Amino acid sequence: MSLSKQLLILISALFLIIFSVNFVLSVNNIRSYLEGESQIHAQDTATSLGLSLSPYMVDTQDPVLETMMKAIFDRGYYKEIKLVDVTGQSLVTLRNDKTFASVPQWFIDFVPMQTARADSEISSGWSISGTISVTINPGYAYFKLYEQVKTSFYYSLMVFAASIVLLLLVLQITLSSLKRIGVMAETISTGHFDMIKRLPWTTEVRKVALSMNVMSKKLERVIQNLNTKLENIGKKLQLDELTGLSKKSSFELRLKEVQSSHEEAFVFMIKIDALTSLVKELGPDTIDQFIKDFAEILKSKTSVDSSVDIDAYRFFGSEFVLLMRGATVDQSERLARSLSTSFAELGEQYNKKDIAHIGVAAFDPFSPKNNILLAANEAYEQAQLIGANSYYLRKGKDRAKDMAEWKELVFDIVDNDDFKVSYVSTTENLQTADVLMQDAFSEALDKNGDVLSIGTFVSIAEKFVKIVDLDKGVVSRVIDHIKENNISNQIAINLSSRTVKSSDFRGWLTVLLNQNQTVAGQLVFSLSAYAVNKEIGVYKEFIHFIRKHNAKVLIKRFETQSMLPQAVKELKPDYIRLARDLGNGIAQDVEKREFVKTMLEIGELLDIQVLAENIQVDEDIACLTKMGVLGASR
Repeated sequence: MSLSKQLLILISALFLIIFSVNFVLSVNNIRSYLEGESQIHAQDTATSLGLSLSPYMVDTQDPVLETMMKAIFDRGYYKEIKLVDVTGQSLVTLRNDKTFASVPQWFIDFVPMQTARADSEISSGWSISGTISVTINPGYAYFKLYEQVKTSFYYSLMVFAASIVLLLLVLQITLSSLKRIGVMAETISTGHFDMIKRLPWTTEVRKVALSMNVMSKKLERVIQNLNTKLENIGKKLQLDELTGLSKKSSFELRLKEVQSSHEEAFVFMIKIDALTSLVKELGPDTIDQFIKDFAEILKSKTSVDSSVDIDAYRFFGSEFVLLMRGATVDQSERLARSLSTSFAELGEQYNKKDIAHIGVAAFDPFSPKNNILLAANEAYEQAQLIGANSYYLRKGKDRAKDMAEWKELVFDIVDNDDFKVSYVSTTENLQTADVLMQDAFSEALDKNGDVLSIGTFVSIAEKFVKIVDLDKGVVSRVIDHIKENNISNQIAINLSSRTVKSSDFRGWLTVLLNQNQTVAGQLVFSLSAYAVNKEIGVYKEFIHFIRKHNAKVLIKRFETQSMLPQAVKELKPDYIRLARDLGNGIAQDVEKREFVKTMLEIGELLDIQVLAENIQVDEDIACLTKMGVLGASR
């Protein structure tokens, strides 16, 4: 029951008690007053009438007696006036039993009144000649009392109604502040730290509002500090400490972006062949400086041409990579030639004629991402055969010839539901050892029965707007799997960006989830952190839509390079799955532990569970369990 209702009932009950007591006392007082007045009136009438009749009592048959009695009887509210002689014989009797129809019988029964009666002896000379008796008609007293009670009741009712209206207005003003405080508390729990600007005038509520404002500010600062800390640690984890270049995990993320955009790109595989011999000849500090100089050459090339996008990465040791996006073959060759010249100049500074070779491969968006690195490595090996600091450019194959075949194959598989869904990457609940979640993984075969690369298959399906139908089929298969096999754990389902933005998919999913509410809570829709970060507004609305239908949302491959920590507060998914590199090696890496610890603190404040992915060793699993990570896959 709301506070306003409680206060209303309490005040109404108090009013009723006070009114009832006051009303009963008032009625009794009025009744007593009327009874006293009637008694006095009866006695006065009897006395005065006795004195008036005394001279005429010599002759009891004298008509003046009755005339005088009638004169008095007709002017007063009398029930009976009776004259008897000294022997008790009735001489004159006047009676009026008039009642008032406006006074209900229940009122007369509920408030009984004593009938006022008075006697007066009549003297003739020194002897008593008779007695006059006067009885007041109580009907008149009942009428006055009933009218007074009615008036008091209606006025009290009007006052009560006016008091209730006034009370409701006061409560509305006072409790509106409490409602604002309640709404504020709810928004704080969702990660939005509002302030109450118009403070309430009620002292106690005002203090509560001020306390809530202070708490909101503090929590906002805590979240901001945690986000900043998380972002800084994330950046450090993504950058090579010596050179400041991005690591391999950043390259893989960028490669996914290139693959999804279907743009032209080239990968430069660069290896320092002379590093081994330099280590033998030079000291550690000089070697570090050499690697820094080498990295500076790569950094300088990232801004040589504003028409293309170039990123530099250090994989490990002597292996470096450049990713060149939106470039032509001629532009990539010019860059390779420029690198070759710069490497030769660097070699002269360290008395080395040949220090590095460059392998360049054109990126094929419809091939697995590992293929491009293999192609670049093969080009690097070719470059080694050409000469000192040389390069080799391996051009991509022409896929235009078999694109029609790919399209036909994808359409045929999706239209006929000719694909399988397996359940992989089991996520174990680290706190209970139960199975928390599995990932739904799609598989498809070509006409020869060979397994297709799912990355290529999905990329083709998305390119030709067939991905929505594929995702619909996967969701339906998962629901059937849960129901038919009585699955108790949750199932994660990957959705593409095109599916998330499809109104047709949302309408279809609404009907499906409404029909399967018993299993809706076991569906976890998995979204890529990189894709979410590109269109925060779209995904925020989609997450709200999913949770409204009792399903859940997971953001996978989370790291600060793919998604800013501030976005997590805005989106509020059910789960955050960290990028696999953040979990592997965490037992030996202080910065990774600090990153996960900070993410757990943010998750606790925003009610988000944190998961890890593809953890390789038991030591890391033990570390994640101790830190409080909910689950991890292996």
